[in-house]
Amino acid sequence: MTVVVEETQTKTQTKAVVPQSPQNALAPWHIRACAFAVDVLPGAALVTTMALVALTVSRHPVWWWVCVSVGGLAILLTLVNRLLLPTVIRWSLARALCGITVVRRDGEGIGVWGLLLRDLAHLLDTASVVGWLWPLWDSRRSTFADMLLHTEVRRVEPDQRLPNMRRWTAVAVLIAATLCLGGAAVSYAVVCHPDRASDQTRAQIAVQGPKIVAQMLTYDPKSLHDDFARAQSLATDKYRHKLADQQGIVQKGNPVINEYWVTDSSVESATPDRATMLLFMQGRRGAAPDERYISATVRVSFAKDGNDRWRVDDLTVLTKPKPPGNGK
Repeated sequence: MTVVVEETQTKTQTKAVVPQSPQNALAPWHIRACAFAVDVLPGAALVTTMALVALTVSRHPVWWWVCVSVGGLAILLTLVNRLLLPTVIRWSLARALCGITVVRRDGEGIGVWGLLLRDLAHLLDTASVVGWLWPLWDSRRSTFADMLLHTEVRRVEPDQRLPNMRRWTAVAVLIAATLCLGGAAVSYAVVCHPDRASDQTRAQIAVQGPKIVAQMLTYDPKSLHDDFARAQSLATDKYRHKLADQQGIVQKGNPVINEYWVTDSSVESATPDRATMLLFMQGRRGAAPDERYISATVRVSFAKDGNDRWRVDDLTVLTKPKPPGNGK
């Protein structure tokens, strides 16, 4: 009787210490998908953002190098997280968060090169699409990469997991999101905002430019002093001295009525603070019976002063004043 009781107790104890079956230890598909997303998506989003920003700021070498450096660092950290950390602490950041680990089917760990080959093999899962869904019905819950490398993704008991993983994961995701927003802000500040400002410049110069030039070049001997003063107020400090010299030559001669109006114009270039415009002008010089009509083509550079007003910064005559038509 005693022997029977002892055998029964032994069987009960043996049954109690039977380890969990491998099937029950395998990680469910949704947990694996969550871990993969947390491991890969922040780095992928950051690399994509930096690549797009680098394309938009290609004309600004400093910002281009900043974007390339941040993108390269994101790739490096993603590889460290996916390949190096699992060989050092057993988990990547997201796998520790989700409580899963990648091992060989015999339970042995995987080295850096094995993890690298596994991630490369995931390209087959991506190409076929169905490879990512295969664990939903496979008895070993394996993707094509797992089949090729003979690996499994298993759950880890809660008491064996690393502490504070939610906090560290949140910090990593927050940093990636902040850098993405920072990249977008840089793109807007360096490219989009100046482009919008340049468009505003074009619109302003298209309206104000012809009026400014016509007023600058128009004068009447009866109000010569006031007309010249008005013309100088429309010029920048750089061009005002040159304009004053030209006005001095007119004053020393025999001034006659000089009136111009713009018949056509085109904005050649524009930045937030500068613009260049090509103007086709017609006008009249002198009074009857010596009055004659003239035409001219000029290229004018404009600059914005400290009060956000446009001023003529340079004026080059491309076609000197001449009678319209054939000149007869």
